[in-house]
Amino acid sequence: MAAPTLQRRPLVKQILAGATDDLLVIAGLGSPNWDITEAGDRPLNMPLWGAMGAPVSMGLGLAIAQPKKRVLVITGDADMMMSIGSLATVASQQPDNLAICVLDNEKFGETGNQASHTSPRNNGPTDSGAGTDISVIAKGCGIADSALVREAGEVAQLVKDLRTRKGPVFRLVKVMVEKLEFVMPPQDGAHLKDRFRAALLGRA
Repeated sequence: MAAPTLQRRPLVKQILAGATDDLLVIAGLGSPNWDITEAGDRPLNMPLWGAMGAPVSMGLGLAIAQPKKRVLVITGDADMMMSIGSLATVASQQPDNLAICVLDNEKFGETGNQASHTSPRNNGPTDSGAGTDISVIAKGCGIADSALVREAGEVAQLVKDLRTRKGPVFRLVKVMVEKLEFVMPPQDGAHLKDRFRAALLGRA
């Protein structure tokens, strides 16, 4: 299988282009956090700090609580593997306003780019890669609209699906391994929570 050629930052910028108050975005810790911020920090973005494994569960709760809003979870492969059971819970609830986008660079990016579970086992017996396909797991959990995206020609449809297709939608997107500048959102979790809540519900 050829190495991924999609670049995460331009891709996320396309996904979030023209985002309105009807789009609520939850981002997993690390690279997805920086990706959504580089695309444009906004009050209805909730970048998670340290809450590894939490984005899909948080997105599901938000989708159920706000059925008239579109909820988009953007996270990474290692984060998704940490909470793989949350996909079964999404399937059991079938929220039609939830989309999940997993940016898969096949690495544990926050700890030194070691091979993650989704990396092919091709680097010898010490390689931790298992070739896991999370899109197949999502479908097996009961998310029928689950697919793998690898090519630039698939991006326009990816964006449309994540922003408008009836959910739950799951897309696993293979992206390049890149060393990118950190683009930090606010680092105060209480501030981010209060900012998000006020933008969504108004100030009490």
